[in-house]
Amino acid sequence: MSSATIGIQGRCAHCETTLVLEPWQLNAIAINESFACSHCHKALKLSDPHQIKRLKSIDSLAMLRASTMVTVCTALLVALVMEWIRLISVVEQLNFSLIAILIYFGVVQFARHKQHMTLILEAAKAHAE
Repeated sequence: MSSATIGIQGRCAHCETTLVLEPWQLNAIAINESFACSHCHKALKLSDPHQIKRLKSIDSLAMLRASTMVTVCTALLVALVMEWIRLISVVEQLNFSLIAILIYFGVVQFARHKQHMTLILEAAKAHAE
């Protein structure tokens, strides 16, 4: 998964440029390491606990989408079986399926919206080489 599809950006404290964060930069943030700005090449670090918590919550959004897909597929199969054994009509089965699919797309849209963020990166001390 590329960072462009994730939608996470960072704003440099030095040059005020907004950057699309690469996977290696996100890994550096996750392990609390500084990294160089790709524009001005000065050291940056994410220190705000609220932003760190929000960044880490992205993993749960991936699970939300996957579990919603499993739930919707199960609901569609149940509706199909109920229609086959004549517990519900074809129209009711189609309505049920449409509602389940709309719920799935609503959850996916919610997860996609929550994934787009801009992190305010702070100046960090450069590593001694």
